[in-house]
This record gives sequence, C-alpha cells and structure tokens, in this order.
Amino acid sequence: MWDLPGPGFEPVSPALSFPNFTGSKDDRGTCQCSVILPDTTFPVERVERLEIIAQTISQKFEKEFSKVKEYVQLISVYEKKLSNLTVRIEIMEKDTISYTELDFELIKVEVREMEKLIKQLKVGFVGSSVIVDQLEVEIRNMTLLVEKLETLDKNNVLAIRRQIVALKNKLKECEDSKVGNLPALPPPPAPGSCAHGGVVNISRPVTVQLNWKGFSYQYGAWGRDYSPQHPGKGLYWVAPLDTDGRTLRYYRIYNTLDDLLLYTNARENWIYYGQGGGLVVYKNNMYVNWYNTGNIAKVNLTTATVALTQTLPDAAYNNRFSYANVGWQDIDLAVDENGLWVTYATEASTGNMVISKLNDTTLEVLNTWHTKQYKPSVTNTFMVCGVLYATRTLNTRTEEIFYYYDTSTGKEGKLNIVMQKMKETLQSINYHPFEQKLFVYNDGYLLNYDLVFQQIPQ
Repeated sequence: MWDLPGPGFEPVSPALSFPNFTGSKDDRGTCQCSVILPDTTFPVERVERLEIIAQTISQKFEKEFSKVKEYVQLISVYEKKLSNLTVRIEIMEKDTISYTELDFELIKVEVREMEKLIKQLKVGFVGSSVIVDQLEVEIRNMTLLVEKLETLDKNNVLAIRRQIVALKNKLKECEDSKVGNLPALPPPPAPGSCAHGGVVNISRPVTVQLNWKGFSYQYGAWGRDYSPQHPGKGLYWVAPLDTDGRTLRYYRIYNTLDDLLLYTNARENWIYYGQGGGLVVYKNNMYVNWYNTGNIAKVNLTTATVALTQTLPDAAYNNRFSYANVGWQDIDLAVDENGLWVTYATEASTGNMVISKLNDTTLEVLNTWHTKQYKPSVTNTFMVCGVLYATRTLNTRTEEIFYYYDTSTGKEGKLNIVMQKMKETLQSINYHPFEQKLFVYNDGYLLNYDLVFQQIPQ
C-alpha cells in the first residue's frame, strides 16, 4: 500500500508516469490507491544457459559440417578411382590380351578399399545418402564383373588348349617314329645354346605388370641380368624414363620375379644420368647411353656407381638416327649368348644400322658390321646368337620382325614373323639367353614373349 502525494506533485519523467487507478479518500481527505509493479529482476541464469546451449549447437554444427566436407572430398576422389577402374575393366572385357591372376588381384584390392570407405560413409553420413548408395551399387556391380572376367578368361583357356594340341602332336610323332613312319623332331635348343637355325616364330605377349611408376611413364626398358657363369640366377630390373621420354634417373632391382610382381623387396637406385631406353644389364652391370653424349656408361649395380664411360666412335646421338616412333635410342645396347653388343648409325653410314661387338670390361669395340637397313625406319632391334633382328609397325596392335643380319656370315635378309602388341608402341626390346624370352617395354607395360627357333635335324 502506497501513500501518494497530494496536489502540487510533479513526476520526474514522463517515462515514470503511471496509468490511472481507481482510488479512495480517507477521513482526512488523503487519496489512497493500490499499484501493482512488475517484477524487474533480470533472468541472468537463463540467458547464460541459453548462451551455453547456442555455443554447443554451433560446435556440433561445425564438426558435422567439416565431416560433410571431408565426405564430399572422399566421394569425389573415389568417384575418379571408380571411373578409372571402369575404363580398365572395359579394356579387359574387349581386349584379346591374356591377363594374369595378378591383374585381377590388383583391381580387387582397389575395389575392396572403396567398399570399406562406403561402409564408413554410411555409418557416419547423416541425411540424404543417395550418392553414397549409388556408389555402393556401382562398386558391387564392379566386384561381380571382375569375378566374371576372372572366370571367363578365354585367352588362357585357348593357350592351354594350344599346349594340349602341341603335346598331342609330339606324342603322335613319337609313336610314328617308333614304327619307322616319321623321324622324331630334335628337342628345342638348351638354354643359352645356339644350336638352332634362328628365330622362326614368337608367342603371344604375356603381360607381367605395369611399371612401378605408373601409367604416365610410357618410355623405358626392363629385363633380367644375364651372366654366362650363373645364367639362371640373374636379378630383374625395371627402368622407366622420365615423362619426357629421354632422361633415366631412377631404376629398381628385384632379386626374384615374385618380388617384382608384388612390388616388394626392391632396391631403388639413382644415377646422374642415362638417356633413352636402349640400356641393358650384363654380369651385374648396367650399360646405358650417357645423357647428351655419344658415350656409353657402365654402372655397377652392387655399388650403384659409374665404373666406366667410353665414347662410341663416330656414333650419332641426340635423336639424329633414333628408331621410328621412339626417341633418344640412337645408341641401343643388347645382350645375347655371345656377350655385349650395340646398334647405332653414323653419318658415314648415312643412317643405316651399324652393329658393334663390345668388350664388356673396357667398352672397347671388338668388331663392327655395316648393314643396308636404314635405322629410322626400324621400330626396335634385339640380338640372338650374333644375329640382329629388327621390327617394324604393321598397325596399332601388330609388329613384324621383318629383317635380320647375321654377323657370323655377313648375310642379311627379310623375315615375316608377326608379333602381337598390348599397346601401340614398343619402346624397347631385350633378350635373355637363358630364358630365351624377349623383355619388352610397351607404353609402360612390361611384356614377355617366348621365341621359337628353327630346329636343326640330327
């Protein structure tokens, strides 16, 4: 209950005026009325709680938003991987190349990685998951497709059938020879032997794997070390060139083929530096054309150091007379049963191929032969038992071994041996005398071919 002032009272401020209230007068004429004032206490605690809740919500939002951004990035990355795998599988579906079990295993590993990511996304992704569900379906379909391709590997089936037919023919020949109807053919030459009449045929390519640096490194060489003292115990080597197709900086060495296939136990060495894909390995030494020179360098693979460099007399270099479709192989080294060779051209030979036998210790030229075959019209060469064989392109999937030069007789001539390819360009060809195989670097892929020799009747 309040007593209000009588006449003459002036309010301090209009903001403090009160509304009219019904009142009464007491016995002395004093006005009396009742006024109910609002609660003016400020709710500080409620505001603080509200601020804490707002801050918590903001932190949760930021955390969830960062997750969304991370998921979006991951989805983008794996969409690209999925697209890449799709292209690779389509090639495998349409191609006539025989793929190994490893090719399928590598793809299955990548698919399994994407399956794990999809499961993580489904657990942590809140809200619309249409993209995630779509990716999951595509990955599941891809898994089924790889399994189907693996079971329907028609090329390997055909290869086995051909081997069975060949065995049946041999059995028939043996049976006929017993009754005197047909003499049995002599066995193929022993590994490292030259008791044959030269190369007369070649197998289909076997895809070993992609080079260890990837699809972008389309130029390079690979092979296996050969030593007459230990012919079957050589290490494997892979040497991709830089993407310029010219410079050799790094190479890897593997003790076994299994190590190479699984990319394990590799020794990676650096050299400063080679040029072109015309390199070889012989007796644990790498022989390579040295960068921007006409020199040959001998690199010790045990110490990874240059043991020797020697100028190849009169040899043209730096793309003067390289192979057709392949640059920087003016100087192409080779190994066969007889040792170390080099194929090149000179200004005096007007670009025709020159063959020289080298001393593998000193790199001195021991003997030289001049051919009538123009080197830039040839796509690549290899040596077998002192005979040079040259290839040329027929189309994007076929090469032809079309020319030979026999250094023991000086005779040269034409051949017609068709050679299938996985990709368009053969960057390098190396021969291994013990395995009697070609090691071919084909647009980044490592291929093997078995050679078939003309048998000499006994």
